[in-house]
Amino acid sequence: MAQYHKLGSLPPKRHTQFRKSNNELYAEELVSTHGFSNVYSLIYHCYPPTLIKEIGEPYSVAPEIAFEKSLKHQSFEGFHVKPTEDYLKSRVPVLVNSDVHVSLASPQTSMKDYFFKNADADEVIFIHEGSGTIKTIYGNLDFKYGDYIVVPRGTIYQLNFEDSNNRLFIVESFTAIEFPKRYRNTYGQLEEHAPFCERDIRKPEKLETIDQKGNFKIMIKKQGIMYPYLYASHPFDAIGWDGNLYPYILSIHDFEPITGRLHLPPPIHQTFEAHNFVICSFVPRLYDYHPLSIPAPYNHSNIDSDEVLYYVDGDFMSRKSVTRGMITLHPAGIPHGPHPGTVEKSIGQKETKELAVMVDTFRPLCITKAAVEIMSDDYYKSWISE
Repeated sequence: MAQYHKLGSLPPKRHTQFRKSNNELYAEELVSTHGFSNVYSLIYHCYPPTLIKEIGEPYSVAPEIAFEKSLKHQSFEGFHVKPTEDYLKSRVPVLVNSDVHVSLASPQTSMKDYFFKNADADEVIFIHEGSGTIKTIYGNLDFKYGDYIVVPRGTIYQLNFEDSNNRLFIVESFTAIEFPKRYRNTYGQLEEHAPFCERDIRKPEKLETIDQKGNFKIMIKKQGIMYPYLYASHPFDAIGWDGNLYPYILSIHDFEPITGRLHLPPPIHQTFEAHNFVICSFVPRLYDYHPLSIPAPYNHSNIDSDEVLYYVDGDFMSRKSVTRGMITLHPAGIPHGPHPGTVEKSIGQKETKELAVMVDTFRPLCITKAAVEIMSDDYYKSWISE
């Protein structure tokens, strides 16, 4: 995150004495990325963040692969993933490779008895249904329908939901999630042509310093293994912090679409990037305005990327029989395109109300066993006219 932010109380200079009212020192922690060469933040704790009391029995949460290799268009009914009370147990990986894991989740209850840290990956949690608050050491953020919650790896958090009706689309990235480079100037500021600006980014607020000792369970995910840790101090004990590494929220509804006289390619919808994949936002927008334009997309051969589309709301103009929460996978190596009849239907139309999230990967995706349970058998035949 290029923007500097701070909350709470800080000493005038870093790495200097910063004392409590009883003259004890606050514990300074540097949270850094790429060693010491990329974005970082400095956190001042009431207690050292190293007070480990116990480590429980680790267990695997690695995705079970059904199809490591596949060359077939697929669709998955995302809302067929059953609601589950616990947040971590509700997370169901469906499409994975060495760069990214795509998961679905329908948690029914807030995280009350434990905290979670993903030590493997940055997370982008898209809120399809539900609202609530994400709590972190950096402060709290309220979330709602359409929000992308971006959580840097190593961030300890809790999700508190307002009720039991929640649907999440989760992207885990094993490299940093960033805004596209072409949107940023040399100083990291979003340029004028970017489809969103700094005012759209919601940063942590409401820093709560919880000065407590006791037993605090933190579930830490590392290399596909979950490690139950028990700490002696509350993980949200910061009196203050500053830096450029922190969670934030960007709403898909604040993405301003880029349109033109003729059909523009998917990169105009790009919202985030990481190594070997991108995330795009398809939002309500005006169609192309050339007098002979065809708003529906052309047929496209994915030579270098697998295309994943997650359908959120509205009628997706190039698809038939789309349901909320559906995922389609169009693998590299074979063409895909608009369904029969949708090209002619799009001509003369003025706008679309579609809302969808796309993940394009530059390595092939594996299909998990959990994905097979919600997979439609004959999607690859859906381009045959009846």
